[in-house]
Amino acid sequence: MKPFLFLLPFLLFAAPSPAQEKASAPAKKRAAAKVPDDVERRAVSIWSDGTRMAGHLYLPKDRRPDDKLPAVVLCAGTGGTKEQTGTRLGPILARRGYVALAFDYRGWGESDSRLMSVDPQPKPDDKQEVTVRAKALRGQMSYAEQTEDIRAAVSYVVGEPGVDPARIGLWGTSYGGGLVIWSAGNDPRVRCLAAQVPGMGGAASPAAVKAALELATKQARGETEPAPIETGKLTGALARYTTMRRNPVKSLGYSAAEAAGKISVPSVFVVAENEELSGNEAVERVHQGLLKRGVPSSYHVIKGITHYGVYAEGFDEATRVELDWFDKHLR
Repeated sequence: MKPFLFLLPFLLFAAPSPAQEKASAPAKKRAAAKVPDDVERRAVSIWSDGTRMAGHLYLPKDRRPDDKLPAVVLCAGTGGTKEQTGTRLGPILARRGYVALAFDYRGWGESDSRLMSVDPQPKPDDKQEVTVRAKALRGQMSYAEQTEDIRAAVSYVVGEPGVDPARIGLWGTSYGGGLVIWSAGNDPRVRCLAAQVPGMGGAASPAAVKAALELATKQARGETEPAPIETGKLTGALARYTTMRRNPVKSLGYSAAEAAGKISVPSVFVVAENEELSGNEAVERVHQGLLKRGVPSSYHVIKGITHYGVYAEGFDEATRVELDWFDKHLR
């Protein structure tokens, strides 16, 4: 198989205009919404390859002890946390009769960090415990790691009493939209998909693959940071995410567009008419590919908005379309 590199969307575009900054503000700075009286929100810990992730589980309070409800796992975009769109969507889904799980990827939000030992590790004791000096890996944008985190979140909710493991949906936005597309193509437990303004990625140029492999060699040999902390800062339209770091090595072999060829579950794609950060054409090609294979798929364009408008003036329309899709295919 030819190597694929997930190209973090948006990096080749100019910095956002003041109007775009204004549109993005509600998603980044909105105060956490009060949980409705008829919704239970429960803090949970999710283990992803030995690292603890923080999550919020949203459940309808009027559920019965013997109910087996459909569930939706909410996956954030660049720099996003469970306190943002998840806080808004979780209660809406719960009031609609779903269990919803919003979580922070490892090293994001309130989740624990993966750790990188600074010095050689001592021999573990009888409990396999060691004391080391370590650096915390925070804000890493890694297709490999975040898709593993999504798998862990799905695994968690499948084991939740009151959840029907045969009715699990994935929702993702922006960077997370690409992540859930990959996950839906690779996790048979996912039965329904909603991806809004997704960053699709795709086949990398030979030069990009070559550069990523050269970086992999330097990381393996300790000739540069083994994981980007001082390096890997985002540029262009993503430069606003000052705590985030990208590592092209962690994206080798991952492509949302390629994984979409394996999706066999109903999928809805919500895009912004005036998308300025990634291409709607790639999303529409995925949609058309699903239809040709007989997979239920819907492609919905929100008129008059740009990428970040999906969290502001386009939020209600996007949410309505996505909820109707989940109702049709999970309920």
